[in-house]
Amino acid sequence: MMMVKKLFKYLLGLFFLLAGFNHFLDPESYFPLIPDYLPFPKIINIVSGLLEIIFGAGMFFKKYSKTAAWGIVVLMFLFIPAHIYFIQIGSCVEGGLCVPPWMAWIRLLLIQPILIYWAYIFTKNKRYGK
Repeated sequence: MMMVKKLFKYLLGLFFLLAGFNHFLDPESYFPLIPDYLPFPKIINIVSGLLEIIFGAGMFFKKYSKTAAWGIVVLMFLFIPAHIYFIQIGSCVEGGLCVPPWMAWIRLLLIQPILIYWAYIFTKNKRYGK
């Protein structure tokens, strides 16, 4: 059982490492997803990518995994406005990501809470950090 928990911890870290690096590999795909009311979309993209990389990497180190997990939880809450904005603009970005509206809703109402809970698990119990 402990190996499964460790695997899920490392998968979470890898997921956020890859997501973070993608902010730098394909930054243009993120700009249209940042709500218009937020200033400095390029800086927001860079900071969110760096934080995803830092928190993702932190999941691989026992000393930092609890803090990294809390960071992921906070990030996931901070990203909710972007998911709502994506729904508001019709779940389609010209020349970019286009999905049926129901998929955007699933992303907001199902996938986002799963990611939050997945990270939250590693904030509570020291044995997950082993």
